[in-house]
Amino acid sequence: MFNATSRHSFLSSWILALILLVRFDSSTAGTITGNVRAQGKPGTEAETSGGKYDSRQFKFVERVNYEEMRDFIVYIDGPITGKAPEQPAQIVTARPSVAQHKAMFEPHVLPILKGTTVEWPNNDDILHNVFSYSDAAHFDLGLYKRPYTNHVPSVTFTNAGRVDVFCSIHTRMSCVVLVLENPWFATANDKGSYSITNVPAGTYKLKAWHERLPTQTREVTVTDGGSVKVDFVLGPGSGL
Repeated sequence: MFNATSRHSFLSSWILALILLVRFDSSTAGTITGNVRAQGKPGTEAETSGGKYDSRQFKFVERVNYEEMRDFIVYIDGPITGKAPEQPAQIVTARPSVAQHKAMFEPHVLPILKGTTVEWPNNDDILHNVFSYSDAAHFDLGLYKRPYTNHVPSVTFTNAGRVDVFCSIHTRMSCVVLVLENPWFATANDKGSYSITNVPAGTYKLKAWHERLPTQTREVTVTDGGSVKVDFVLGPGSGL
């Protein structure tokens, strides 16, 4: 039987071993950070101001506002061999969901890992329909509203790719589910910053994506315990 001194010594050794193990594990993965934003072609604003653009025919035609673009996704392309010491922060235990609220899909863009099941709750008091004819996923959940018959309607996404989702009743309702092959991805915040943590050491193709712009690819090398910064500027002609 351990006396007080022995127990203290044993606990101290165990805690020290645990600290060393955590330090060792944390050194086997790196971090990718950076910023991503959109930008139009230089000179466009000057060329599209005045003249015929101010006429009644073209004055109220909507123009692309690159500065207000959001929902950028940055991800490592393709499957990754090897295992990170900790589960990436992007993977959560609860099922992700896209809610139907005020006749809109929320969120508008949802990045997920291939094989993830997504729930589609209808939070409005009217009927909605959720469907997609995309190559990566083809489904139709029919018309429904609360209370549900058995459970919240859901879809499991088994193929990687872009899935455009619509409602057959309301034409303005659309969203995108971006199904990815590995869990190392991030959604940029409102300021364009992103962070991908616990990335296994290696060289990868890092992609920045937006639903309305060409995807841009950069090669990035992640070292054990290191951090690398990669910025993106997306716009017409920026795809690589």
